[in-house]
Amino acid sequence: MKVSLKWLSEYVEVPSNLKAFCDRLDLTGTGVEAVETLGATFEHVVTAQVLAKEPHPDSDHMWVCTVDVGACNLDEEGNPQPITVVCGAQNFEAGDHIVTALPGAELPGGVKIKKSKLRGVASCGMNCSARELGLSSDHSGIMILPEDAPVGVPYAEYAQLTDMVLDLEITPNRPDCLSMVGMAREVGAMYRIPYRNPLNSMAEKMQPVREGRAIDSTVSITIPEPDRCPRYTVRIIRGVKVGPSPDWLVERLASIGQRSVNNVVDVTNYILFLFGQPLHSFDLAKVRNAHGYANIMVRAAEEGEHLETLDGVDRVLTPDMTVIATPDAGPIALAGVMGGAATEVDEGTTEILLEAATFCPGRTSRTSRNLGLFSESSMRYERGVDDHGIDVRSAAACALIVEVAGGEVVYAITNNEGMVDAWPKKTEPKQLQFRISRFCQMMGANIPRAIVVEILKRLGCAVEDNEGDRLQVVAPTFRPDLEREIDLYEEVLRLWGMDRIPATLPGGRGRFGTRTAAALANDIVVATLRASGLNDTMTYSFADPADMERLGMTFEAGVLPVELINPLNSAQSVMRQSIIPGLLRSVAYNQARGVSDVQLFEMGTVFSTAEGRKKPKERQKVAGVLAGSLQRAGWNTAPVQLDFFDAKGVMENLVRELALFKVRFAPLSSEEAPFLQPGRAASIVAGGTALGWVGEIHPRACEAFEAKGPVAAFELDLGALQKSRNAARPYVDVPSFPPIEIDQAFVVDEDVTAERMGQVIKSAGGKLLESVQLFDVFRDAEKVGPGKKSMAFKLVFRSPERTLTSDEVEKTVAKLQAKVQGATGAEVRG
Repeated sequence: MKVSLKWLSEYVEVPSNLKAFCDRLDLTGTGVEAVETLGATFEHVVTAQVLAKEPHPDSDHMWVCTVDVGACNLDEEGNPQPITVVCGAQNFEAGDHIVTALPGAELPGGVKIKKSKLRGVASCGMNCSARELGLSSDHSGIMILPEDAPVGVPYAEYAQLTDMVLDLEITPNRPDCLSMVGMAREVGAMYRIPYRNPLNSMAEKMQPVREGRAIDSTVSITIPEPDRCPRYTVRIIRGVKVGPSPDWLVERLASIGQRSVNNVVDVTNYILFLFGQPLHSFDLAKVRNAHGYANIMVRAAEEGEHLETLDGVDRVLTPDMTVIATPDAGPIALAGVMGGAATEVDEGTTEILLEAATFCPGRTSRTSRNLGLFSESSMRYERGVDDHGIDVRSAAACALIVEVAGGEVVYAITNNEGMVDAWPKKTEPKQLQFRISRFCQMMGANIPRAIVVEILKRLGCAVEDNEGDRLQVVAPTFRPDLEREIDLYEEVLRLWGMDRIPATLPGGRGRFGTRTAAALANDIVVATLRASGLNDTMTYSFADPADMERLGMTFEAGVLPVELINPLNSAQSVMRQSIIPGLLRSVAYNQARGVSDVQLFEMGTVFSTAEGRKKPKERQKVAGVLAGSLQRAGWNTAPVQLDFFDAKGVMENLVRELALFKVRFAPLSSEEAPFLQPGRAASIVAGGTALGWVGEIHPRACEAFEAKGPVAAFELDLGALQKSRNAARPYVDVPSFPPIEIDQAFVVDEDVTAERMGQVIKSAGGKLLESVQLFDVFRDAEKVGPGKKSMAFKLVFRSPERTLTSDEVEKTVAKLQAKVQGATGAEVRG
């Protein structure tokens, strides 16, 4: 929400130190996302006067204007010099005071003003309309200022548009702060200063006229399901003249980024931002039937019903959506989201039906998201609009409409307020208690009782101070988040200042805190991956339902994704089953912006469910991707592309640091892992526990996520890693005796793997064989035979007790050769 400090200062004293004010807002739970200086948009936009207006020599509708911009354009001697502006507007004459954008100005919408030629005549600026300045939708002609307007003054200064605007992040549980008065109340409570609410004084100006037909003999309201609409009210204003809004209203809305539409719509927007009450104005002539009667129904939409909304889009409705309808016209508005085009207020409107209501937050949220239709009204209805005070806010709006658009409010026979009110489900204020001693004990600070009472009252609570330990508190209905005693504790603490609570250790004799084994294992995983050159990242837990199909990853039968009831959008409608899709999107995002070397890892939760399962299954995993190179090209070195073996090396680092024993990298077939490149994929097993997999992502999967391959990746189960981890590796003394190294080559069939050969050699080598390392693979149909390959291993023999003799090693090697030949069918290659 955007908050104009100039507007806010009308209701509460705003601190002069802007940085300290923003810091205080952050500390009390209202995040300040940005601070904007209003008026900067109008740099090089000045007030001016038309000195002469001549027809363009090569156009039948354009004018060549001599425009005085005062000291904003000087000649060589420093005297004001008029400029020439070619203009196509028809609504001005010589002598008029106008607004002119000079070269260098950048108007809303990214329009940049520069010197140019229009049909052969040089133009040194642009005479501006209200729409070109982003102040309203009026484009009928350029803005004409009063005759006493100064010349050559920055327009932002003249129109008093210079302002500081805060872009605030209002949490979903604080709908009361989605208004200027609500923020004034919050600031007053923060600084313990008074604030002013103009609501009652504005509402008192509304005086229904007791002439003609009463509203309650013209309008009726029917609400079949009160859960959809707890309260719905309407008023009628007749004799209005729809047109441009007064300057003060246009400027007030412009300060928070709202464009003027017309005086009636602008008033409803003004009340929305001032009091947080969404309103909607219908053209009464388009709502009532042939007998002059308007039967308003707030009901569920029927399956397949259509409604063209104000944005010109034809919407197909479903029964979970709530609509405003009449028996004759059908749906005329989407409740809480947007009005219908058929009943829109336009320049021909003379009678207005003004709606002020509150709707079910859940249904409004689903309707808005399912249709992809978001508005300032829907945002407030989603969080909850207070059904108390709707009548007063509606009265304030009517008084203001009469002020800016003329007309009169129609009276009611049954009441003096000129309103038809259906209130089938009334919100009752919450009755809570506040135990002072318990509060101070829980907070760890002795906050004075008087301050507690004062803060609660400033927040709008009614407090019965009986001088005992318990306060009886009535929470205001505009604070739906205050439901329990602990909620009141939180409010008092955040406004008193959580930074003022002294830091203390938890109580308890003979107790001390320590990290769990799982936390220690996770720390090792993170530190090892960072040391291996990967960077920590975080991706969304929400996922696209098509991600697994796009990746090619399959799961065992019966494993289903967790679907969200109320997703943000269709592309984030399930919980992720793997971290890899999110990381591949990060790779693609970086590559698209010229960052080709991407090494990322993420530790997070994946989700799954099964038919009939009440709660989703959650598993902690760590996944990573490696693309590009770990080093940049040098004058004498080329970058080495990362591949499967680099990712496997990272896994070997993890195996070492977690002290995992009996770890195997078992080949994965294309049937087992269709999302990985065949021959470059392996499962990781420690003892009998499956840890995860490592491999290169299949080119088809890379292409599906718009990532450029090769991309090596891995995904491990953190629970399995923690279970398999050992506290330390066995100690091995520094060797005291020299090793004997022998290179031995074997010719084997093509399907014999290096892993199999290594297992057999280690088994056959006995205790004297210290290590085995494959260092060469050779294929040649003539030299080693078709379907064969030669695998050469470096064998290191050593005894921890003595120096080995060549005879001992030769006998061991001979036994080793025989066992390998028998186990694998290998031939010893000389």
